[in-house]
Amino acid sequence: MDDQTRIELEAAAFRALRAHLMEKRPDVQNIDMMNLAGFCRNCLSRWYQEAANARGIEMSKDDAREIFYGMPYDNWRAQHQTEASAEQKSAFSKSFAENVGPKD
Repeated sequence: MDDQTRIELEAAAFRALRAHLMEKRPDVQNIDMMNLAGFCRNCLSRWYQEAANARGIEMSKDDAREIFYGMPYDNWRAQHQTEASAEQKSAFSKSFAENVGPKD
């Protein structure tokens, strides 16, 4: 497989993952994804931002989130996120530290 085809397939897979998470399963909470898989929608938007920045494209965290979520992040949270339980928050602290790093 040539590099261009590989890139196009990877991009298609990313778009399918994004559509699945945003359109088919907006009920799945970010905190549950992070606790179970070690990443969530915010991680995907951060990776998008990091890829842009690595290519010299200025993009803030908020810009990347709005691109990924298709709306301002606070709007998406208000529409889809629920309050996390104490157990979820505790598991998140551990998962975040293991998968992202210490909180700043």
